[in-house]
Formats: sequence, structure tokens, C-alpha cells
Amino acid sequence: MKNTVTFIGLMSGTSIDSIDAVAVTFAHKKLNLLGNYSHSIPAKIKSDILTLSEPGLDNVQLLAETDHSLGELFAEASLALMSQLNLNSKDIVAIGSHGQTIRHQPPGIKPGFSLQIGNPNQIAAVTGCPVIADFRRKDMAYGGQGAPLVPAFHREIFHHPSKTRVIINIGGISNISILEPNGGCRGFDTGPGNILLDAWCQKHTHKNYDNKGQWGATGSHNVALLTQLKSHNFFHRTGPKSTGREDFNLGWLEQQTHLLDITPADIQATLALYTADTIAQSIADLAQPIDEIFVCGGGIFNLELILKLNESLLKRTMPAIQSTASIGLEPNWVEACAFAWLAKQRIDMKPGNVPAVTGASRETILGCVYLP
Repeated sequence: MKNTVTFIGLMSGTSIDSIDAVAVTFAHKKLNLLGNYSHSIPAKIKSDILTLSEPGLDNVQLLAETDHSLGELFAEASLALMSQLNLNSKDIVAIGSHGQTIRHQPPGIKPGFSLQIGNPNQIAAVTGCPVIADFRRKDMAYGGQGAPLVPAFHREIFHHPSKTRVIINIGGISNISILEPNGGCRGFDTGPGNILLDAWCQKHTHKNYDNKGQWGATGSHNVALLTQLKSHNFFHRTGPKSTGREDFNLGWLEQQTHLLDITPADIQATLALYTADTIAQSIADLAQPIDEIFVCGGGIFNLELILKLNESLLKRTMPAIQSTASIGLEPNWVEACAFAWLAKQRIDMKPGNVPAVTGASRETILGCVYLP
């Protein structure tokens, strides 16, 4: 199992449900997934992350303490995976750690910034491995959104020489990558993925997520609410564009629903259709032939959401969706693999961004190196 060209990728997304860790090797543009591991995030740390993610509620002490705690958790996830695969620090070229986003402000009226925590120095010290982190800010220094970053990885492993493919990543936020046969790559955030579905489910059922979409399936969507939600100004922006918890959060959702006489289950059903419709419309708005559509991310396990997404695509004469598993990579590990690949790009001194996706003025090498 040991391999001197092994990279580890760590990912904790907007949903804050777990830390995903993967160990991979790369050869001839082919990814080999050696193993994976999912590390839970304690409720207290998740609560602290949510507090730090609230615009205007800034607490430097909490930021520093949570940064340290997350660094420890990322290190624990790495070590658990290494133990599982009988790997030691000498077998690992680098760990690519996305960190946990607590604030994302695309460039606009105010300067853009994106802040991820999960102290990479701590990860390097505990694991004994080089760590690559802080992937977004270099792109933003060149005027980019700093997001989404996964389209470059999607192009690397999912490109087809004769078919135009769309890769839908449904995490807390959804994004799409458009991969053209000539190597062209575009992409952008489409809006909410699981973020509102999870938040509404937690509020009304005290469960972290709607398992397979079963609760939402008991409700019926409300047309008036759906129309109101779609009026969010994010959907009027053109790409490159990115978004996050700052735009789509439980407080915003409660503002949209507090005067409406709709049951919680009906609101959950509406949120599933909202997510599906906004993704499907983003693809339809591309106004170009699409041969295949694949889905990755945790949203693929919400069967009600996927059913609605397929229906929304069919209404717009788009292909039915398939899992990225059918083209070589299980959907729940794609993002973590992307950050292992971005770590490799940094080590190889190769660009990691796609200016057509992020809006940066140029390609650039992403990430900083933290040595043990």
C-alpha cells in the first residue's frame, strides 16, 4: 500500500457535517483512490463555526481557539486515515487542506476575501507531513472569486474528448463545471445545495439532515414561496460568481417564510425544488448542447432532491443525471480528492485555478506550504 507519491486531501464544506479525508496517487492524469475516512465534527466546534460565520458577530478569541481546535481535528483525520492504510509521514508528499470557510466575500463594492480556518501549522506539527493550505486567496489577489476551485480538478479527471459534460457538485452550496471536448472549462456557484435543507431540517426535526429527503417528500411545494426564493439577487448575477452562508442562511429563510401559512414539511419540499430548479436553470441558461450530466457531493444522497433535479432537467430538455461513480470516482469523495490534487499542483508548481471560472486575471499557483 505504501507509495512515495501519495497525497492526502482534507475537506470540510459549508454543511459542516464532517471532515472528509482521502489518500490518493496520480499517474498519467489518472487518480487512484487508496482509501478514505470521515471524521466527525463535535457539536461544540460546529456551533462555534456557525457563530463565526454570522456576519457582524466577530470574536477574535473564538476565531483563534476554533482555528486551533479544527487544526487538531484535521490532523486527527489525517492520522486515522494513515493508520488505516499503514502509511507514515514519509509516505506522504503533502496534505492538501481546504480548511473550514467561515466567511466568503466575493469582490464587488467591497474588496473580496475568503477566510478558512483549521490551523495548517498544527496539522503539519501533529502529522509530520508537509501541508498545503490557503488555496483561495491567491486567486482573489488576481481579482478572482476564489471559488469554485473544483472545476480545474473536474477537467483533469472527468474531461471527455468528444462530449460536453456538466459536473454538478451539491455540497452546502451547489456549483457546476462545464467541461468541453476541446479542453475548455467554465463553472460557477448556482446557489444553495444542502445548506437550507439541512438548516430547516435541524430546526424542525432536530436531525442534522433530511435522510434521503424522506421528510421533504411528505410535503408539497408552495409556488408563491418558490417564486419569492428565486427572486434573490444572486440569481440575477452572471458568472463568474460565488456565494455562501452569507447569502443563504436560516435567518434569511425565516425572513422569507415568517408571514406565510405553510407547514414546515411543505417548506422543506419547496426548498428541495428550489435547489433543483436553480441548478437546472443555470445549466439551461448556458444555451449550449450538453451531452452528459454527472453529480457529486453529499446532495446526491437526498433522493427527493435528485428526483426533483432530474424532473427539472427533463423539463428543460437536458440529459438525465448520473453519479460520478459511473466515471470513476465516488461522489462523496470528489471534493477531498480535489484538494489532494490542488496540493499536487502546488508541489509541481503548476496553476490550480481556471480564470474563466473564478474571474482572476491570470492562471496562478495556489496554496501555501507549511512544513513540519
